[in-house]
Amino acid sequence: MAPTETEVAKLTEARDQLRDKHLHPAAVRPTTAGRGIHHTALLSSDVERTITFYQDVLGFPLTELIENRDYPGSSHFFFDVGNGNAVAFFDLPGLDLGPYAEVLGGLHHLALSLTPENWAAARTRLDKAGVKYLEESGTSIYLTDPDGARIELIADDLGEMYGSKIG
Repeated sequence: MAPTETEVAKLTEARDQLRDKHLHPAAVRPTTAGRGIHHTALLSSDVERTITFYQDVLGFPLTELIENRDYPGSSHFFFDVGNGNAVAFFDLPGLDLGPYAEVLGGLHHLALSLTPENWAAARTRLDKAGVKYLEESGTSIYLTDPDGARIELIADDLGEMYGSKIG
């Protein structure tokens, strides 16, 4: 159930307090200890279907397909999503994982940045493939992958969200 107007006002006030306490101006913000996201790993119930969707429909080339070192017989495969970043998948044959579910600690959505030209080309491929999606704000396409994970294709530059700097 969505929060009431009163609850939204309290949540806004709490968010403002957190921002004031923790969000430091860029000029004094400490340097990150990280180098970036090496890869994000999702689950696949069908390796070939996932490869076809991410490579042929979304436009992210498959870069590696190996056995999962943690689960014999399982595949671990990677797609180039640009800028040295990868999205990876595991299939886990023999395990009944059930359908995708949004849960606390789980994936809400994966946002993948594309140039405006590649974003438009991906939208055309989605249309051709009959994939349902929701377009928002002229720069975001929301869809689900073949296993139900929510994906956002976003035409904003890295480090920006709807015209505002986030990085």
